Amino acid sequence: MAENGVNRGFAEWVGSVSRRTNRSMAGSRIHLHDDDPLLRLRAAAWGIVPVEDDEAADMDSAAGTPDARSMTGPEAIDHARGSMPVLHRLMGDLRNEVGFAGVRIAACLILEPKTTVFLEELADAGAVVGVFCGPDSTDERVIRDLRGHGVTVRADRRWDSDQAHEAALGLLDEIGPDVIVDDGASFARLTSMERPSMARGLLGVAEETTSGVRAFTAMQAAGDLDYPVVAVNDSPLKTGFDNAHGTGETCVTTIQGVLGDDWMAGRRVTVIGYGPVGRGFALRARAIGARVTICDIDPVAALRAVFEGFPAQDLRTVLPTTDLLVSATGVRHTVGLDELGAMHEGAVLAVIGGIANELPLDEIPGFVDEPGRRTRGLRIPGGPRLVLIAEGDGVNYTIGGGNPIDVMDLSFSVQAAAVAQLIAHGRGMPPAVHRLDDAMARRIASIALEARGFQARTGRADAAYDWRLTRFADAPRPTERHRR
Repeated sequence: MAENGVNRGFAEWVGSVSRRTNRSMAGSRIHLHDDDPLLRLRAAAWGIVPVEDDEAADMDSAAGTPDARSMTGPEAIDHARGSMPVLHRLMGDLRNEVGFAGVRIAACLILEPKTTVFLEELADAGAVVGVFCGPDSTDERVIRDLRGHGVTVRADRRWDSDQAHEAALGLLDEIGPDVIVDDGASFARLTSMERPSMARGLLGVAEETTSGVRAFTAMQAAGDLDYPVVAVNDSPLKTGFDNAHGTGETCVTTIQGVLGDDWMAGRRVTVIGYGPVGRGFALRARAIGARVTICDIDPVAALRAVFEGFPAQDLRTVLPTTDLLVSATGVRHTVGLDELGAMHEGAVLAVIGGIANELPLDEIPGFVDEPGRRTRGLRIPGGPRLVLIAEGDGVNYTIGGGNPIDVMDLSFSVQAAAVAQLIAHGRGMPPAVHRLDDAMARRIASIALEARGFQARTGRADAAYDWRLTRFADAPRPTERHRR
C-alpha cells in the first residue's frame, strides 16, 4: 500500500480519509494494495470490503481526495447529493405514491449538507418545509442554499439559549406543521408543552434518535402523547447503520482529529454503554490499537461485549486507569462527579451519545458551555483536572463532519418513508409509538445494495410452514386424529 501512504499507519489512514471525505469506510469497497494479513484483519474489523483492483473500488483509498471540510456550501451540498442515491430514488418513487404537495413539515435536525439534501428533496416533492437548528450544530454554509430552495430556516451560531428557544417557537408558529421530523424529541415536546393545540392537530412525528424514542415512550406511558410517532430510530436500517457504523465510526475519527491519529494506540479506553453506538465505537477504537473496556448496567449487554472480545467491568474499578472515558448512553448523568473524581490527572472525557448533561457538567460550579470549542481543561471539584472534548456534546456533529454521507443516505431514506407513512395514514394511527413497516426497510435495503453493486440472494419464496414436517419424517404421517 505504499502507493497511497497507508504504510504510514492504519490509524492515520482511516482517520484522514474519513475526515476528508465524510464517507463511511464501513461497507466501502477499497483496494488495499497490500496482502499484509494484519492490515486486512484491521480493515475487516473496521468494516472495509477489500477488492482486487482500483477499478472495482467504490472509494479511493488515498487521502488526496477533495476535502469536504473546505468546500463552499454549494460544493458541499453537491458532494453530499452525489453520495445519497438511495434517498433520491426512494423519494422519486414515494412522490408517485403519496401526496406531499402542501403538507407542512417542521424539522429539528443537525443542519449541514446531508440534511440539506433531505430537506430539499421534501421541498421538491411539494411540501412546505421549515427547519430549526441549535447554535452548536449549525453549518452556516448551507443556509443560503436552503432558503433559495424555499425552505424556511431558523438557525444561527450566535444565539444564546433564550434566543434559540424563541426561534424554535417562531418556526412552529410560521410553519404550523402537519408533520414534525425530530431529533431527540426536542421539537415535538416543545410543541406539546407550549403549543398544545398545535400538537393535537399533528398527523404525527418522525423521530430518529434513541433518546427521542425513549422520551415519546415515557409520554405514552403517562398518557401525554397526543399524536402518532414513527420510531425511525427503531428501524434496523437506522440503528444498525447510522448508530453503529455512522456515529461509532465518525466519533472515533473525530476524536483522532483532536488527540492525534495514533493517540489511542495502547491507551486504556472505557466505553459506557454497549448499545449500537458504543459497540460501533469500541470496535473501531480496538481496530486502531486501543485497549477497550466496556461498562454497561445491563448484564446481557455486558455479556455480549465479553463474547465479542471486550472485558466488561464495573465503572469504579476501571476509572483510575482510564485514559479516555466515552459516554455512549444518551442518558443524563451517565457518570457522577464522585466517579469522575477517581480519574487520573489529564484523562480525557468525550460524549458520543449526545444528550444534554450526559456528563454532569451542570453540577460543576462556573461551567459555561462554549459551542464549537474542541477541548478545555475541566477541574473536578476536589479532584483531578481532566480534558473535556467538544464541551460534553456529541463529538462528531459538534466539532466533526457528522455521520458519514452514505450512512445518512439510509437514515434520511427511513425518515422520508416515515413522513410518507404519516401523510398517508397519520389520521388513522393511534397516538402511540409505531415502528416502520419491515417491508419498507427491505425496500430501502434493496435500493442501497443495488447502488453499491451488491445484491441479496434471489430464489423462490419460502414455502408455507408445515408443522408436521419433523426430523423423524420427510413427509407428514397421518395420526389417529387425522384418520378420523
